This record gives sequence, structure tokens and C-alpha cells, in this order.
Amino acid sequence: MGHHVKEYFCQSSNDAPRGNFHKVIALHDSPHVRWESISQLAPDLCKGWYELARLNPRDRIQFTHDFWLSKLPYHPKFDTFLANFFDSLEEIGVFIVQKKFDDPYQTNLVYSLKGDVGFFRGALPVSEEEILNIEKTFPSFILPSDYLAFLRIHNGFCKATDCTGITPSTQVKDLYQNFQALIQQEGPVTTTKGTIIDPKTLIPFYESFGMPFFQCFWAEWYPEQEMGNVYYSGLTKSISDVESSDSPSETMAFPTFTDWLMFYMEQIE
Repeated sequence: MGHHVKEYFCQSSNDAPRGNFHKVIALHDSPHVRWESISQLAPDLCKGWYELARLNPRDRIQFTHDFWLSKLPYHPKFDTFLANFFDSLEEIGVFIVQKKFDDPYQTNLVYSLKGDVGFFRGALPVSEEEILNIEKTFPSFILPSDYLAFLRIHNGFCKATDCTGITPSTQVKDLYQNFQALIQQEGPVTTTKGTIIDPKTLIPFYESFGMPFFQCFWAEWYPEQEMGNVYYSGLTKSISDVESSDSPSETMAFPTFTDWLMFYMEQIE
């Protein structure tokens, strides 16, 4: 694992009193840890991730790559993108962490990039019950199938030390309500051309840490038979221009969740 990963997953000790976690277990480097003991310590840990940690580093990367392909729907550019992303990895590790004493343990799948340029953190997959709950939260909308498929890989995903990333399904309802309350305080939401839109049709799934910027599914834009997603700026109180001829990476208006995901997962510089 690169220096950035080791620095982030630093356990507090006499030598490192300002570590990020009270307890850190690098499961991939702990071959003698038994399933019976670790599953009691971290009940949410899935057996698949435990078994993944038992594999050698190359097989962990290949197995995880294949798992992504098996879960996500077809996209004309994604297979090549995903192959390049996994080729850029140095290692994939399973970290079980406890933030503070008596806090529940959490599990992260960590994608460490070659050259020590950064990493990505993924939470455990969503349960089918949680999928039903998020669909019930938005009964008037059909959420994009590739978004729901990605939650079955990681129910929460972020780059490096990004404190927000893709919002876990258990927090989407609160994020939506907080977002709507924020908009009510700030006034009407418009497109970049000044057309007023109904803010309730914006469903945020990503929030910039500490800033009023959100990536949102927009229920009035269906470029690929499913909801596209747009960028909302709390500074201008407007969303992306979906009619622009500029590239999605410039307008931040993406036809599919997968298109946004590829943008988000671009190599960290």
C-alpha cells in the first residue's frame, strides 16, 4: 500500500497520538485472523470481502475487476475505462477500522493507485432491503439502474480523503431533505439560461465537502431513457446547461450515472 493509504489508515498510539483511528485491522495483511473472530468484531463484514482478503494482491485486483463488470450494466466506454483503472492499481486492501473507542467497526475496500498518487475507498455493498428503502424514499421517480447497480458494489465511495463521495443509501433521504431546505433559504433554482425549475426534481447523490455544490439526478432530463444528472451550484443557485455542446466534463451534465462515475474516478494527479 502507498504512503497516502498508510497515512490515512493510521492507528493512534504513543508514537502516533494523532492517528485517524482508534483501531485499524488491515485484513489483507492479517492471514491468521479467522472468520469466526473477525465477524464477531465487525458483524457487517461480508464473507466475500473476508475471502477476498485471503487472496494474493494480483488476484484481489482481478477478482474485484470481474465483480464490477458482473454488476454494472453495459456502457460503450466503461469496459475499457474500467480495465485501465484496474491496471493503474498497485493493490486492493480490506481495512476494518474503529474511529473511537466503543464505536462500531466499519469496513473499507481500498484501491491504492500505482506511484503513490492516491487511493479510493469503498464501503460495503447495499442490501436488497436498503435498495427497496431508497426506492420507497422516491416513489415518484425511477432511479437510474446503473446507480442502483453501483450501490451493490459500494454503498458509499470516495477518492482519497474526500469526506463525502457518493452518499450511502442510508443517508440519501437526509441529504435530499437538507438540500431542499437549503434551496428554500436561497431562493429559486434556475438553469444557466435563467429558466426556473422545480427543486424537488433534483435528487443529490454527491455533495462537495464543506461547500454548497451537489451532483444531482434531475427528474426532468432523460437523455438515455433514464434520469441524467447535473451539477448544482449554491453560489449561482443554478444547475448545469444540459443543452450545451460542450463535453460533460466541462458542463457537469452527464447523461448517465456511469458517465459521471468515470469522470469522478479519473486518475488522481
